[in-house]
Amino acid sequence: MGNAIAFPWEQEVIIHHSQRILKSFQYWTGNSLLDESDSPKEIAQALFEAPFVLVSHGTEADPIFNYGNRQALAQWELTWEEFIQTPSRKTAEEIAQAERDRLLSEATAKGFCHFSGIRITSTGKRFYIQDGILWNLVDEQHHYCGQAAVYSECTFIADDK
Repeated sequence: MGNAIAFPWEQEVIIHHSQRILKSFQYWTGNSLLDESDSPKEIAQALFEAPFVLVSHGTEADPIFNYGNRQALAQWELTWEEFIQTPSRKTAEEIAQAERDRLLSEATAKGFCHFSGIRITSTGKRFYIQDGILWNLVDEQHHYCGQAAVYSECTFIADDK
């Protein structure tokens, strides 16, 4: 496994994307996800190693994840390579797709929104996210370039089988 995979936060594109995630979060919510006084590379590492789940997807017609920190990779039971090839819709069960779509639309319209809901790991384990925040990613010219979500609290749901 190469460093680019073991430590995605060392890639220039991820260092830049980490800055975009943080700046967009602050732009929409007025809050900071973490201390931003270190170098961009140190901030990218801190974001990747943060104690919360953080994901983002791009602007494709069927958006694909383009970032997941270590907590996200563990939560969805995927490697970095697998995660960044996964359509974000695959993290919600079919029954939850309408609510997920509504949340994405709300965040697109308002800039950000709070959410809770059931999601599913790559191996089919279900979990309930509490108190998440979903926000639009914007570039330096404030052009829309995807969405990100963060949460700290979730509960796995026991299988009734």
